[in-house]
Amino acid sequence: MDNLPEIKKIEIEDNTLKDLNITSKWTMFLAILGFIFTGIMVIIGLFAGVFLAVFKAGDSPVGFPEWLIFVIILIFAVLYFFPVLYLFRFSKHTSNAVKTLDKHELHKAFRNLRSYYVYTGILLIVVLVIYVVGFIVAGASVAFLKDLG
Repeated sequence: MDNLPEIKKIEIEDNTLKDLNITSKWTMFLAILGFIFTGIMVIIGLFAGVFLAVFKAGDSPVGFPEWLIFVIILIFAVLYFFPVLYLFRFSKHTSNAVKTLDKHELHKAFRNLRSYYVYTGILLIVVLVIYVVGFIVAGASVAFLKDLG
């Protein structure tokens, strides 16, 4: 019986609860702005796609279908939506946890915060890989064009 593992607990003081409450308000503000920005992105993408499709010049094609602009902007809006959703959920659960002192709500909040950072980190890694591949392709293209001249 003496070898039972000791259960460690963290107690949250009032100052920390106040800081969490302030943090939840700021993250809610940022999440709402993120939702608004995502909606604006979709609307701009829709208008750009429709505008390019309706007002295209007869013989001067852009080089790709006009609706592709909307699809690309929609993909960026979807990619941006999920971290904003995780931030919103973090804010909502943190606010509830501070008001009710519910540890399960706090756990949900930090799980959403973890999801936010994991998603953002993976997205950053993907963007960095795309940049590296782009630089390699650009360097190879320049080297190829240099040999032609």
